Amino acid sequence: MNPAPSIVFFTTASGAGYGLLFWLGLLRPLGLVPGSQGFGLTALGLALVLITAGLLSSTAHLGNPQRAWRAVSQWRSSWLSREGVAALGTYVPAVLFGLGLLADLPGLTAAMGLLAAAGAVATVYCTGMIYASLKPIKEWRHPLVVPGYLLLGAFSGAALLAMLGGFWGDGAVPAVLALLAGIAALVVKNAYWGAIDQAPPVATAESATSLGFIGKVRPLEPPHTETNYLLREMGFRIARKHAEKLRLLALAAGFGAPAALCAFALLVGGGMGAAALTLGAVLALGGLLVERWLMFAEATHTVTLYYHGS
Repeated sequence: MNPAPSIVFFTTASGAGYGLLFWLGLLRPLGLVPGSQGFGLTALGLALVLITAGLLSSTAHLGNPQRAWRAVSQWRSSWLSREGVAALGTYVPAVLFGLGLLADLPGLTAAMGLLAAAGAVATVYCTGMIYASLKPIKEWRHPLVVPGYLLLGAFSGAALLAMLGGFWGDGAVPAVLALLAGIAALVVKNAYWGAIDQAPPVATAESATSLGFIGKVRPLEPPHTETNYLLREMGFRIARKHAEKLRLLALAAGFGAPAALCAFALLVGGGMGAAALTLGAVLALGGLLVERWLMFAEATHTVTLYYHGS
């Protein structure tokens, strides 16, 4: 599949924003992050900026971006619509959460923070289901896709919250969460990639034509001689050797290194710890961009059987 930059950025930025909103809304009422108004508003502001930037970028992939508002009308049958409804609905408690922080209303802050956290989980779940519900793409129709979306959002959000906590002198709890989520992300993504490498194809040229009983099926000539939409969007392929290098980069630099930096920050604390958490957050987002790009680049749609014959 074509890894469109707008969608790669959308899934990375919005996932990190929702992850940050989730942890902030959950940990703030429990007193596990800095309690100052400045910290809460800064973290919430960053989360909403990432969420909004991601959602706006996703409209660039639409044929008619000016009609994006219609996407929410099919929520009964479309996971894309459900994602839109959940995303818009999450803004309500998130904004009230901010008002509670601004007006110093602990009750409102706690209630709206928890509702915003629930909305963040629901939105990321819907995003994952957009891809997991597509049967023609075996790399997406996998039981680890949705948990992976949730885990990676939690990981990047925790890394960002730990970075901000380091600036305020108390990023210990989110650093622990980022450490654990980073290790879990490394394990889950490695397991996912191993599983899709061994998974049989959804269909073959033989099964699609019902001619397998006479042997190997291959096209005599291509359907057409010029590039079209299907080839641009569905026919993108990445060389196996390049995919392996990018996978290693995502696992080592994007998940392993941030986890190690969080552990280092917990040990040393202070300004050096804050610097380590900042570097860890940057590496985590960079690793997620690589992972998201691979998520699309490695996806194979069954329609390509008509063009590649395999």
